[in-house]
Amino acid sequence: MINQLLNDILDFLASSPSAEAIVNYHPSENLQNRLSELLNKNRLGGLSNDEKSELDEFLRMNRFMNRLKIKARQRIGA
Repeated sequence: MINQLLNDILDFLASSPSAEAIVNYHPSENLQNRLSELLNKNRLGGLSNDEKSELDEFLRMNRFMNRLKIKARQRIGA
């Protein structure tokens, strides 16, 4: 699933999105559902090691996109 997230982000960035499109970017519903599932399992303390790694990667990609969105907002003055 994490490869899907990375590919989703890479495809989006390779499309040369505008600053507005970057600000409005959201992962697919399927990926958002998976992240919610992992976060819920984490709250309950039931993550496997593989799921923990997957969640860590999701969070790392989320931080990257948040930083990119900040830069894009600065460009458009929002």
